[in-house]
Amino acid sequence: MQKLTLADLAAEDVELLPRRETLFWNFNTALVGATNSSLALNVATICSSANSAALQQIVVSQR
Repeated sequence: MQKLTLADLAAEDVELLPRRETLFWNFNTALVGATNSSLALNVATICSSANSAALQQIVVSQR
């Protein structure tokens, strides 16, 4: 670990944050849409089974 000198500390810059009111009104919105679809048919058969795999899509738009 390296010790800091007074010259190192004097060379540091600071930046003020915006006022609290400014930060309060900063909104972040995101639109999320999700869909699931699946189809299984078992028509006119005896002692059979039908399998189905679901397709999923999720879309996120953020501003």
